[in-house]
Amino acid sequence: MMRIAVDCMGGDHAPAAIIEGCKLALEADASMTLVLCGIGEKIRPLWPDAPADRVTWVDCPSVIETGESPTDAIRHKKDSSLIVAMDKVKAGEADAYVSAGSTGAVMGGALFHIGRIKGVLRPALAPVLPAMTGPALLIDCGANADCKPEYLVQFAMMGCAYCEKVLGIPSPRVALLNIGAEEEKGNILYKEVHQLLKATPGFIGNVEPREALMGHADVLVADGFAGNMVLKTLEGTAAYVMSIMKDTLLSGFRSKVGALLLKPALMGMRKRLDYTEYGGAVLLGVKAPVIKAHGSSNPKAFAAALKQAGTCAGEDVPGAITTALEETRA
Repeated sequence: MMRIAVDCMGGDHAPAAIIEGCKLALEADASMTLVLCGIGEKIRPLWPDAPADRVTWVDCPSVIETGESPTDAIRHKKDSSLIVAMDKVKAGEADAYVSAGSTGAVMGGALFHIGRIKGVLRPALAPVLPAMTGPALLIDCGANADCKPEYLVQFAMMGCAYCEKVLGIPSPRVALLNIGAEEEKGNILYKEVHQLLKATPGFIGNVEPREALMGHADVLVADGFAGNMVLKTLEGTAAYVMSIMKDTLLSGFRSKVGALLLKPALMGMRKRLDYTEYGGAVLLGVKAPVIKAHGSSNPKAFAAALKQAGTCAGEDVPGAITTALEETRA
């Protein structure tokens, strides 16, 4: 059985959407069990008939809010649902962790309560992007705004391990997100990283952000600042395009008739762009799978994040990263 610790109080729609997502996940995966951490009087009534053999309730009196200082919250709210769930992983009572709460608190809590893998310089957040030819992993997307060249080289290595184990991509293609495809493009950091990545199996060179979704690479490497800018831009653009299409298709009688004819194709397009299909951002480099679900996760999105966590644990992604690091040092 795969045991997943859940922060039930994190996220814009917690705890209701989180509990509903947990229900969906258990229905879809008979091998999954959950450790649900949160304010008991708020979460238990949402699932009165929860299967006792698959759901464990843990009462946590406090909550880390999104606007709080992550450092202060981690230090002073050790009884919060976000931290207690991590302690369940640390104690061996759960195999993976999922939260839609504060990104800073999840990252900081994971470092202090679960710990980084030996040899990892900086853990990195990695969301899956809906590229043209299949999923692509963006790493880092915000955990490390200031980076050294060797950090990005490790990001590439960890991203490859995830792609192989979770996404089922053998020999992933690695690209460096840059302002141009030419080798000499970029600032000092990116020029040095490019030279170092030449020794990485599968490295195909630079890829411009406009090509991030074209399917040229399976692992897109960036520092956390640039990666976050790319991710937020892609999210905003997708929302903008869908909004414009909706307004246009509903603007008149002819447009509405056309929309009915195009509905199957449009639904397929929407599914490919829907973040709820891809789970959350995995924090690679820590000793156990940690999934940061989207803050606005609905039940479907949170269920996908739970599935993602189960797959990471089942395929032992931390172990794969450990092995890759050992081979690099050998």
